[in-house]
Amino acid sequence: MNMRNLGAEAMEWARVAAGALVAYLAITTVAFANYSIPSESMIPTLEVGDRVVVSKFAYGYSRHSLPLNAGVLLPASQQRLFGQTPRRGDVVVFVHPRDGKTMIKRLIGLPGDTIELRGGRLSINGAPLATTPAHMLIRRAHPSQRERAYRYDETLPGGVRHGVHDFSAGAHFDDFGPYVVPDGHVFFMGDNRDNSLDSRWDGMGPAPLENLIGRAETVYFAPRSCARDPDLTCPMPRWLRPLHN
Repeated sequence: MNMRNLGAEAMEWARVAAGALVAYLAITTVAFANYSIPSESMIPTLEVGDRVVVSKFAYGYSRHSLPLNAGVLLPASQQRLFGQTPRRGDVVVFVHPRDGKTMIKRLIGLPGDTIELRGGRLSINGAPLATTPAHMLIRRAHPSQRERAYRYDETLPGGVRHGVHDFSAGAHFDDFGPYVVPDGHVFFMGDNRDNSLDSRWDGMGPAPLENLIGRAETVYFAPRSCARDPDLTCPMPRWLRPLHN
C-alpha cells in the first residue's frame, strides 16, 4: 500500500471517528445519557453498581445538559430551553449545588412546598405521608457487610409510591424542618433515609432547577448481588422496570 492510499484510509477513519463523536454528543446532549450508581443513598430502589438510563429531555435543557461536564464553562442561568416542571417522586440526576458532583436522588419537594420530618416520618405541606407497615430485614451491604434495617413504602402527593430504607429511630436527619423550598429550587432526599446526604444537609441544601440533568427512567444493568443465604433479603427487582409509576 503506497503513502497516498495510507493517507486516504487515514482520512476515512478520521471522518468515521468524527461522525461517531458528533452522534455521541448529539444523543447525550439532547436525548439520553447513562449514570452509574456510586453509593447506597437510593437503596432499596437502586443498588451500588446499577446503571440507569436518563432522559435529558424530560425537564428541558440547561447548561448542565451538555456532556463531558462542558456546562461549567457557561454562565449560570435560571432559564431552561423547553423547560418542564418535574414532579414529586421523580428519580433525578442533577448537579450538586455546592461541589458540582453529579448526584441521583428522589425529588421530594417543589418550590413553595413545606418539608418536615418527625421521628423519621415525612410530611409535605402539613400532611403526613401514607406509609405501609415497616418490616425488618437483613441485607448484604456494600461491599460485604450485613446490616439490619426496616423497609416500608411511602406514597407522595400525586400518587408516586416507592420503597424507603430506614435503620432506626433517632438518626441525625429523622427530625427536620419545617422547611419551605425556595423559588426556583427543588428538594431532594435519598430513599435510604439514614444514609443519604441530601437536601436536609447544610452541605447540600435545595438544588436550583437549572442543575437538573434529567430523569432516571429504568435500570438497564443490575449486578447480581443476591447471595445464597436464606437469612438475607435480596435486593428489590429493578432490571428494566420503570422507576416512575
